[in-house]
Amino acid sequence: MSQINVDTIKSRTGGAPTLSQGVVVSAAATFSGNVSIAGTLTYEDVTNIDSIGIVTARTGVRVDAGGLVVTAGVSTFSALINAGAGLTVTGISTFANEVRFRGGVVENVSAATTYMNGGNLVVEMDVRSATTYTYTIPTGANIGIVSFKNMPADRENGTTITLITTQNSAGTGNTTATTGIGTNCTVIGFAGGAAVAGISTRALVGTATTVTLSSTGADRDFVSFFIHYTGGTNTTASSYQVYATKNGGFRQGNVGV
Repeated sequence: MSQINVDTIKSRTGGAPTLSQGVVVSAAATFSGNVSIAGTLTYEDVTNIDSIGIVTARTGVRVDAGGLVVTAGVSTFSALINAGAGLTVTGISTFANEVRFRGGVVENVSAATTYMNGGNLVVEMDVRSATTYTYTIPTGANIGIVSFKNMPADRENGTTITLITTQNSAGTGNTTATTGIGTNCTVIGFAGGAAVAGISTRALVGTATTVTLSSTGADRDFVSFFIHYTGGTNTTASSYQVYATKNGGFRQGNVGV
């Protein structure tokens, strides 16, 4: 076999030369301009891929470190998701198959915000920010309205929100049926990237009409709400079904020992 050593190969008529038998590069190569490939590109290892548009992986995507972060749009997962390295999704996600979290599930916890609506104290929980909220009831006050802000309302879904209340020192907050939690609820849907008009409804609590809290000072009650959006008109009260249940009377040091 012969060998030709050259510095530059140019086309006789100008432009890029045509190599009818192809080119094999056995060492590192650097291309200063654009590279166009009409056939199939086969590679073993790529450090970074920056793709603008749709990315299709025919045999699966494996993330060994660093986690998978999806920050915009609607995400649809139709195969097994094994989220051992971390999976962060901001937006609406659809999981059509099994999801495994090898490191366990850690829920975000935030403090509920409050404001007055006429004579009612509103405890507001942002569904997009956390799944568990804490609130300490002040002396002489009751939670008048439980508000669920930014409830996903693009398509039918269900969301669970837990409110951990700490009773005031006098044990007087929301202890009777008439002042219980769940009689008045506000749901503010979130669709198309923005909040929709809030609606007023109530929580369904088994055969009762409300959830009452422990009357012992500093006791903790866990009130869990399940909000089901039926997929109907997202500004209509009948499209949201709110259910409530309670575990209560917990005291620090007496539980889990």
